[in-house]
Amino acid sequence: MATLTIRNLDEETKRRLRLLAARHGHSMEEEARRILSRAVHQDERKGLGTLIHRQFEAVGGVDLEIPPRSSVRPAPALADDTP
Repeated sequence: MATLTIRNLDEETKRRLRLLAARHGHSMEEEARRILSRAVHQDERKGLGTLIHRQFEAVGGVDLEIPPRSSVRPAPALADDTP
């Protein structure tokens, strides 16, 4: 494991880091490690659509026939006209 020293960290950032760490139940050092890890791995996370596309891109895709739209049904009558 490597060691990293952060100099000239402003007091407000340090205070917020301390509060975040307390809220999550771990030390400031652990909180900083988790924040840095998420930040450097952020580009690796992809959305569901991207993952599905990547899974099937070797197949070349599929062209599906889009069925014609049906006419719009009339809205139901909400008033009760019966005596």
